[in-house]
Amino acid sequence: MQSVADIPLRIVLLGRDIELRIVSLIVRAREVADDVVFLDLGSNDTTVELAQEVGCTSLHFTESLNPKEIALFLRDCSLDPANTTLAIHVTDAWKLQDISLSINRARELWDIHLSHIEDSEIEQSDEDPVLSTLELRHLVMTEAGMGALAELDSNGTQQSLDQKLRVRIVKASANVNIHQRESLATASKFAQLFYWMLESKHPLLLFGIPGIVLFFLGYRLSGNIVGALEEINSTSIGVTLATIAMTLIGLFSIMVALILYIMGKQVEQIQSQYDWPSRS
Repeated sequence: MQSVADIPLRIVLLGRDIELRIVSLIVRAREVADDVVFLDLGSNDTTVELAQEVGCTSLHFTESLNPKEIALFLRDCSLDPANTTLAIHVTDAWKLQDISLSINRARELWDIHLSHIEDSEIEQSDEDPVLSTLELRHLVMTEAGMGALAELDSNGTQQSLDQKLRVRIVKASANVNIHQRESLATASKFAQLFYWMLESKHPLLLFGIPGIVLFFLGYRLSGNIVGALEEINSTSIGVTLATIAMTLIGLFSIMVALILYIMGKQVEQIQSQYDWPSRS
């Protein structure tokens, strides 16, 4: 008989130093899973703190990253039982769009479904590889599958598992890394600065006040600059262009301050919608 504490589907995210992705991953996983857990592999940034801020259970995983150790850790930890557990290893090559395929595998009737990365530079000739040597991409386990993996020998293969279990081991080719223009999600330093400006409400001070000063000075100087310089030469043209540039820069700074201030208000609204406390 199924316990009332049983969870139909639990998604376990494994990663390190993914502070720019962790919140979006948790929100996406919660749309389809009954429980989401984050296993930290030794982050040096604010990944764990961000996960805890959105109410996600965070655990530190210090063992070898292989199916046996993951199953053993999840079986023996203090989490409530789950009918099906989907463990996803979040790497730089893993994309958020890949989660749909993993979720589809979790909904199928597999006791163990292991997807691992195949290194194209190394010839894979072993038809029944040792499970502990595989580079994990995702791992689907039922309670019976988790118990079988936890008790598996360190040199165990698929043939070492109980033949009554529905097991599938598949190779997933590694994503090709294509050089692309840097975006906000990958430009960590710029993203942190941008988020700090929105969160700390500094745009009006950083851009608004200097913009007003430059615009006012440029506007005042532009009224007298043509009449004061009767002779047209390189000096007069340079001063005129500098005055125009100062006016335009001031106007642009004012616009940036207003845009960032409005975006900051939108961020606050989204945080309050998801009960995400502000980082003050």
